[in-house]
Amino acid sequence: MSPSAAPGPPLQRALTGYLVAALARLYPRSVTPSEELCDAVSVLDWETSPTTLVRAGYGTGAVVGVLTAACGLSLVGPPALFPAALLGVVAVHAVHTLPSLLAQVRRTTALGDAPALVSRAVLRMKLAPAPERAASFAASSGEGLLAASLAQHVYRARHDGGTGLERFGAAWAGLFPPLRRALALVSAAGSAPPRDREQLLDRALTTVLDGTRERMRSFAADTRGPTTALYAFGVLLPTATIALLPAGAAVGLAVVPVVVVFAYNLLLPALLLTGGGWLLAQRPVAFPPPDVGAHPDATTGRGAVVAGPAVGVAAWLAIGATFPPWGPSVAAVGLGGGVTLWLRYRPVVAVYAEIRAAERDLGDALTLAGRRVAGGQPVETAVAETADELDGPLGEAFGACARRQRQLHVGVRQAFLGPYGALARLPSPRVRGSVALLALAAREGRPAGEALLALADHVEQLRRIRQEAHHDLAYVCRTLSSTAMLFGPLVAGATVALADGIAGEAFGEEVALGWLGGPVGGYVLVLAVVLTGLSTALRRGFDGPLLGHRIGRALVCATGTYLTAYLLVGVVV
Repeated sequence: MSPSAAPGPPLQRALTGYLVAALARLYPRSVTPSEELCDAVSVLDWETSPTTLVRAGYGTGAVVGVLTAACGLSLVGPPALFPAALLGVVAVHAVHTLPSLLAQVRRTTALGDAPALVSRAVLRMKLAPAPERAASFAASSGEGLLAASLAQHVYRARHDGGTGLERFGAAWAGLFPPLRRALALVSAAGSAPPRDREQLLDRALTTVLDGTRERMRSFAADTRGPTTALYAFGVLLPTATIALLPAGAAVGLAVVPVVVVFAYNLLLPALLLTGGGWLLAQRPVAFPPPDVGAHPDATTGRGAVVAGPAVGVAAWLAIGATFPPWGPSVAAVGLGGGVTLWLRYRPVVAVYAEIRAAERDLGDALTLAGRRVAGGQPVETAVAETADELDGPLGEAFGACARRQRQLHVGVRQAFLGPYGALARLPSPRVRGSVALLALAAREGRPAGEALLALADHVEQLRRIRQEAHHDLAYVCRTLSSTAMLFGPLVAGATVALADGIAGEAFGEEVALGWLGGPVGGYVLVLAVVLTGLSTALRRGFDGPLLGHRIGRALVCATGTYLTAYLLVGVVV
């Protein structure tokens, strides 16, 4: 079940591989990786071996422990040894468990394609009751991990008999049982009488659609409790504690920078990351993002690597005149890093918007084309006439397909999906999978019209399920996002200003906490990254460009809110 994963940039892969190898050399003893880790590396399609990852984990723990101990001994003394050892153990565990977490996220993201995959198999069966052809078509007309896994099972089935559907369903049954039941119904429909075949195929599609809907609703309901706990103990309580620091310092508690830095910049971020990772691992189904890496508009944001640092330097110079010494560093990191991410991925998000607009019109396009084909028109004519009735990106794609057919004398599939085809600017697996059936209809003729109409209905059902999933998680995710960008930084900035003013006025200069804004500012930036990333991943799945864009925007907003709140409250105090 190894994916055909798109690797990262060559330089990034080389640097990552060199770092992992260097850390692994710090622990030269032989190790035995677990089966779970081996399976995770296979799913992620990493070049690094599981053995090297295990050794790199121990090397990472040693580096983290030694560096933390060295810093702690110089600032605190022997009491710092225990936290250093604890952080080393945590680092080892993090490296060893991260591949399994990423593999789990990748599998659940792939399961978002399950309804579309079953839909393609069902509609192919309606054209010709041959499960082996339906399995092959569902695999070849899809993209991503799920389609690649089905293609492997179809290939193996050619040598040992069967269709590959049963074994494919069994391989994914542990994560998504409705997929196995749906594919079993598709296989059973191949040998059923014609009067029962339609009923079995409709039940197959209903099974996977209802399974996806129910699992997402259950996850949304079960998520509210853990998310509320994460919000309370990771955001509200730490922020409120800041106001108590002056009183604690006045009665003799050790309120020194190293303790606050450890608590707010190491311990709390680790807890937030652990809790957020656990929540994401519980997500049963996610909807995979389109791969827009080859899109011409997706690379126009590379100038952000210059604009972002320039903004950071400007912020450093501007903030230094009105804020304490910690202000320029917080402003430079937050604004510079945020602008870099925001501008770098803004073109990719614009391409996403174009794809979503096309997917919204997909059901209407298939309905218009299906009615014409069912009425006896050729698919080529149906595509051309449908283009005149559509607006937006999908209408342009249908029009481009009609022109390519007329000018180059190619078929529907080649005009849509061939090199420089009409869908080159719409790299949507859902649109491409539906168009593959439209191209198949060009060979089947009039009987395929009903299948296209059924596909249009299925596409609308899938779109409604996605909307319902986003709606069910909207409340929790909006709370996380607004806290990361506005409310958390606002309260933190005001609390730091109050704590600083109260400490200086009520307890004297010996309790002054003018340095407090630095560690808390770092914590605000961590909140912007972690809470925004968690909110986005819960609703949209793990989508790197979308995460980068929203985290960049959150960093800019959080930094500006934090500094403004500190300045305004400081003037009043």
